Parts: sequence; structure tokens; C-alpha cells
Amino acid sequence: MIITLACALAAFATYWICDYVVEGFSDSNTMALLITDAGVKSDDKKLQGQLTSATIALKTCRDLGLALCIGCLGVGVAVFLRFRRQNAS
Repeated sequence: MIITLACALAAFATYWICDYVVEGFSDSNTMALLITDAGVKSDDKKLQGQLTSATIALKTCRDLGLALCIGCLGVGVAVFLRFRRQNAS
């Protein structure tokens, strides 16, 4: 149960860090690129492609971290309830 909770905390930390970086990408003061509704635009197409790929990767890691956190917490609660029921009988 402790390992499951540690995994949940690590997953939440990953989610929080990735969300912080993704939010930083959307801040116009962070970098000298044009940020539009359609995505990030730059005069350098290679940089624009790399930034788009990095943004997609961070969003994927953020979503996976949140899913892992929720799953681990669910397993932790289920294990806790099972131990509680066994000790009550």
C-alpha cells in the first residue's frame, strides 16, 4: 500500500511539473514566439516543429501522470477498505 501511495505521489508530481511547463508555453512573456489559437508560430520552422512536439509530449505525460495518480489512489483506497473489512470480522 505504501508503494502504491508513493507511485501516486510521483505521478501527481509528474502531472504538476508537466502542467507547469505547458502553462509556461502559453505565457507570452516566456519566449519570443508568436502564440496563437492554432499553436505556436515561429520564423524558424524547425524550432516550431520541435516546440510543437515537446508540447504534445508534455501534455501526454501530464495526462498519463494524472491517470496513474487516480488509478493508484483508487487501488490504495480499495486495499485499505479490504484490510479494514478483514480486521472488522
